[in-house]
Amino acid sequence: MTATVPDSDDRIIRESGIDARIALIVQPVLRAIGFRLVRVHLTGQNGLTLQIMAEREDGTMTVEDCEEVSRAVSPALDVDDPIEKAYHLEVSSPGIDRPLVRKSDFATWTGHLVKMETSVLVADRKRFKGKIAESDADGVLIERDKAAYGEQPTVRVPYDAIAEARLILTDDLIRDALSKDNRARKEAKKRRGEPEDAPEGVEAGAEDETEQEM
Repeated sequence: MTATVPDSDDRIIRESGIDARIALIVQPVLRAIGFRLVRVHLTGQNGLTLQIMAEREDGTMTVEDCEEVSRAVSPALDVDDPIEKAYHLEVSSPGIDRPLVRKSDFATWTGHLVKMETSVLVADRKRFKGKIAESDADGVLIERDKAAYGEQPTVRVPYDAIAEARLILTDDLIRDALSKDNRARKEAKKRRGEPEDAPEGVEAGAEDETEQEM
């Protein structure tokens, strides 16, 4: 079976094989309840573990959100049954040192350190570590963390060459992530008409997750 990428999937980094098939199943379910898919990954740990990483449109994700997503996607996975063996379902937030999978992710986290791997050689390399200097419609400019002798201090990486990208945990990233998360939660409370001092589900920035056996 060939997985067809839906028009609504704005991710530039997507799954392949069985992961892609699972993504096609869970994506419409997530959209229907107000979430967006970050990543799907089936691993062999603890037998088989299906990891689904998701978040709300504003980037937040609480333990309660993880439980809601788990309850919503489980019936869809049971019906389509893409995994032949028993497995554990693990739903989680992207976490602070999150993968970057959309163009908007690179724009949101401009100024922070990232580790990146490309599918083809870019400036004679496939692995990069550096600060996101800027991003546009076609690619991202990386300020190299440690440029080798003779290398340019910056390198432009086209989006279609990126195979994987993830933020590197730093004190600056933690502060920025907590600040963004707190603002997003306050705005969400305003939209729901709740007082700003209402208790929140979890402390911002944690990699919240919920798990169940399928």
